[in-house]
Amino acid sequence: MDDLDTLTRAVLDRVAAASAASELEDLRVGALGKKGTITELVKGLGSLGPEERKARGQAVNLAKDAIAAAIDARKASFAARDLEAKLATERIDVTLPVRPEALGRIHPVSQVMDEIIAIFAAQGFTVAEGPDIEDDFHNFTALNIPANHPARQMHDSFYLPRKADGTQMLLRTHTSPVQIRHMQSHQPPHRIIAPGRTYRCDSDQTHTPMFHQVEGLVIDRNIHMGHLKGVLEDFVRTIFGVPDLSFRFRPSHFPFTEPSAEADIGCTRKGGEFKIGGSDWLEILGCGMVHPKVLEAAGVDSTEWQGFAFGLGIDRIAMLKYGIPDLRAFFEADLRWLRHYGFAPLDIPSVAGGLNQ
Repeated sequence: MDDLDTLTRAVLDRVAAASAASELEDLRVGALGKKGTITELVKGLGSLGPEERKARGQAVNLAKDAIAAAIDARKASFAARDLEAKLATERIDVTLPVRPEALGRIHPVSQVMDEIIAIFAAQGFTVAEGPDIEDDFHNFTALNIPANHPARQMHDSFYLPRKADGTQMLLRTHTSPVQIRHMQSHQPPHRIIAPGRTYRCDSDQTHTPMFHQVEGLVIDRNIHMGHLKGVLEDFVRTIFGVPDLSFRFRPSHFPFTEPSAEADIGCTRKGGEFKIGGSDWLEILGCGMVHPKVLEAAGVDSTEWQGFAFGLGIDRIAMLKYGIPDLRAFFEADLRWLRHYGFAPLDIPSVAGGLNQ
């Protein structure tokens, strides 16, 4: 037995002194392989008597198990050491996709919203936000919308169940309530835009029950329609990348502005192909001077302050700019569509760096 104990200790010492996994493999083959030193001892068991063979066999198996366990433990220590060294020297940017084919895409609505914010930020506007669930005052009354106005009807608005006191909340039908909330919580002057989701009971190729709008508001002294036209003219020329894009106002009516106007941009429809820029006209947004009743409802003195407001559909801007024919596709979660119309994650729009065309 002494030769087995001596051999086992020698192998275990070499395992403990090994400095690489390749050395451990050589030791395993040398001791436990088909022609290994421990294996050779097993071959000699046949010449022993029954009792001695049994005792010797048990000792050899214990030696084999001890050597195998020592080699496995040493391998595990090498693996842990290598992993620790790898973690210490390698850096992985977990915000980037692992494979090019798994590259994520930014939705056109998100991209155009960032483009709009970038343009108006360059004009000195800040972003304001408000809740998607509104009350009657902020969504209608404060905006000078009469109690019998069609916009209040169930077929146009998504109402929530009535409360115990009889009041009823609704999903906001426009982002204009953000103007009221901002004027109530801040002192003039104001210069804000309010991008966000809005909700109306409508669904077809150019309308969806949920869509995106951006509202703009400027309140100051000595503000007039000329300022409004200058802001919007710069916006449409920048967002569509047409420096000489034609732009005009047409008289219109909105309860919350007086005077009110709809804005048109030049376009071309020749040969059945639509293009931004040209001698035809396309309605793009609504705007006007803020009605004095709206200012008073928000706690602003209309004898001292005045201003303008405008609103436009973000989804429609995306459709026009990037040639997307059907608004409903925006919300179908089709990855093939998103790969085609989407944008690179790091393609961040800026007026200085350029907007996507």
